[in-house]
Amino acid sequence: MRTAVFSITLIVAATLLGSCATMSEAECVAGDWTGRGFSDGAAGYSQSRLGEHAQACTKHGIVPDDAAYRAGWAQGVVRYCTLPNGFVQGRSGSSYAGVCPRELEADFLPAYEDGRLVHAAEAAIASARSSVDSRSDRLKELDEKIEAKQREMRAEGLTDEQRDAIRNRIREIRREREDTERDWRRAQDEVDDAERNARDLRYRMQRIYGAW
Repeated sequence: MRTAVFSITLIVAATLLGSCATMSEAECVAGDWTGRGFSDGAAGYSQSRLGEHAQACTKHGIVPDDAAYRAGWAQGVVRYCTLPNGFVQGRSGSSYAGVCPRELEADFLPAYEDGRLVHAAEAAIASARSSVDSRSDRLKELDEKIEAKQREMRAEGLTDEQRDAIRNRIREIRREREDTERDWRRAQDEVDDAERNARDLRYRMQRIYGAW
């Protein structure tokens, strides 16, 4: 039984490792290291990505062409490190690995930071809306609890003490509902503020980077 479990574990581990490989066996065999370097550079990967490719290809008995990869990477980075792409990368929330040469980074990095501002503004809207939705759901739950307690109050055969207990519980729920409704209004104000900020930011950025 232990042997079977161990074998299954090895199979699962091998499958997971294979799924994490940066290159397939066919890609390793094809050996287009210039093209691979170009695509990695154009995607913003650092040159350390070559080490991951080497790890993937070594098990197939293939060693990367370091010089060809780096030559392709240098060309790909030129495509990556542009002002428009800097904004696109920042707005998408992608990380920047510091791959741009200084002369290209002078345009890329400010645009990237502008994109990050837009990304943060859009994330703030999503967070505020989520808060509104959460409080809306809670208000519905509290309304249902109040209705349930009111039905319970109408039941026959209750003692005065039991009715008082139900009334007290209804008052507690209503107080919580009032607090929740105040929180809902504040959250809705946050949505309005976040949307206003995002609109202003989009207007400013579209004047620089165009519509998106």
